[in-house]
Amino acid sequence: MHARVLAIVLCGSFAAAAAAMAAAPQGNPEAAKLKNPVPANAESLAAGEMLYRRRCAGCHGVDAKGGPPKDAADPPAANLVDDTWEHGSTDGEIYTIIQEGIGPAYRMEPFGDRLSATDTWNIINYVRSLAKK
Repeated sequence: MHARVLAIVLCGSFAAAAAAMAAAPQGNPEAAKLKNPVPANAESLAAGEMLYRRRCAGCHGVDAKGGPPKDAADPPAANLVDDTWEHGSTDGEIYTIIQEGIGPAYRMEPFGDRLSATDTWNIINYVRSLAKK
């Protein structure tokens, strides 16, 4: 009887640990070291807004609060102005996500071939400004 109770407790503990790991943010420590070299001034915010509306708003919404999935089997696009950043919340992590996408399914496709480094930093500055409102 004690062995059975112990087995149930252990299985429950492993299941809880696995669920916590699955729900834990999955940042990128190396990318987090990247620092945004572009000051968040009026010029950067204006450029970032234009680029965001052209490249990002179709999925993430004009207000950056997320958007409907492209496919019914996909989750909705991430809300970029809340406190939840599943893949890392530093400017460097966001930069890396925009440039490289999020694999393996690449629902967030890589934009490294379509956005320059400066363009990407401008988008980050703009999204950060939305989160402050």
